[in-house]
Amino acid sequence: MGNPREQHPRPTLLSDFILGSQDGLVNVLGILLGLVVATHDVRIILIAALAALAAESISMSAVAYTSTRARRDFYRSEVARELQEMREFPDMEREEIRVILRKWDYRGDDLERMVGEVEARPKMMLDLMMAFELSLAPVSEDQPRQSAEVVLAATVIGSFIPLIPFFLLPGALVTAAIVAIVLSAITLFLVGWYEARTTDGVTWKSGVRMIVIGLGAGFGGFLIGFAANHF
Repeated sequence: MGNPREQHPRPTLLSDFILGSQDGLVNVLGILLGLVVATHDVRIILIAALAALAAESISMSAVAYTSTRARRDFYRSEVARELQEMREFPDMEREEIRVILRKWDYRGDDLERMVGEVEARPKMMLDLMMAFELSLAPVSEDQPRQSAEVVLAATVIGSFIPLIPFFLLPGALVTAAIVAIVLSAITLFLVGWYEARTTDGVTWKSGVRMIVIGLGAGFGGFLIGFAANHF
């Protein structure tokens, strides 16, 4: 049996995977459905969808990188601020430790003993304050790059799912659109199922919720295409 710690997925990577795959799939599906009611030229449909795939993948990857980098920079600035407060306002920080420990049912002499032990270990005190006073988690140096890579790959994969029927059935656009909806629903359900399996959710509820959210957003593209073509 492997190391049990290796069996726990990193929550940030899980959210990056869900974000990229769902966004790519829904975005391209909405474009495809909108174009199917607006044109019968499969070349236009494929070119537009592939252009959206490329733009969306790059954009989502860049956003994942910059947002994760911003979280890392914010965490580091809060660490510096907390260290300064530990030096300049020890009484205030000591009281904040008491507040945290009281939530864990420390009282009386046990409370003061624990406060002293925490205060004697600056690294422990800093970690305690960051996690339980500020509710902030550390962001590693390579996490922005990892988030960008996961979102990029997930967005590309998710975007290709509704495109597959249009490559296989270029002469039957309505059939391709129906198959794309079915494939997208299955994929969304599996993404929701995976999310629930790796968290503490109910698998079928999470899958159905993902289908409703994803196909609902994709249907918006259909309505816009229908309205644009009609009016």
